Amino acid sequence: MIKIIGTIIVLVLIGVAGGAATVYGGVYNVAATAQHWPVTYQVLDMARIRSIKAHAEGIVAPDDLSKEARVVGGTSHFSEHCSICHSAPGVEAEDMAEGMYPKPPMLTDVSKRYTPAQLFWILQHGIKMSGMPSWADHGDEALWDMVAFLEKLPDLSPADYAKLVVAAKAAGGHHMHRGMNMGGMDMSGMKMSPDAPAGTAAPPSSQQH
Repeated sequence: MIKIIGTIIVLVLIGVAGGAATVYGGVYNVAATAQHWPVTYQVLDMARIRSIKAHAEGIVAPDDLSKEARVVGGTSHFSEHCSICHSAPGVEAEDMAEGMYPKPPMLTDVSKRYTPAQLFWILQHGIKMSGMPSWADHGDEALWDMVAFLEKLPDLSPADYAKLVVAAKAAGGHHMHRGMNMGGMDMSGMKMSPDAPAGTAAPPSSQQH
């Protein structure tokens, strides 16, 4: 028994020493141009999914997520701050998204992978080491508007999205931090997909997702 315990202790010490050597020796490449080791990706992916599900428990979604006003409000935020990385129907992501690792995913089916409560938690808290920021400073109602838009996104064509962007701008835009709103937004210089319908555009590269 003592021999077994001793062996376990030795193995633990070897693991700790190996980990320390990897960290302090700079063996692990943190460059965005180098992909994770497969096992690293699997561990991080599982940790992300399980963490989101665990922390979102107890969050109750409002029953009016299908209302047009919420969808329009969420469209305003998405077009200003999110499409730059995640793209949108008929709108390409900005070039900087190509250089990020992990690359920001398209969100067309995100509402099929996460519940409204889980989407709300992601928007509120962000995701570490992914480039996904927290939008908690925008308030709960604004975040639920975003969830409403994401719930609608799978059914949106480029033309549908264009109409929502126009509707959001006509409504004065979604009030953002520092007094930003879509109504006063300069839409010149925005990057559009070659086949994007009139009225859609990705935010200028000076804004961050």
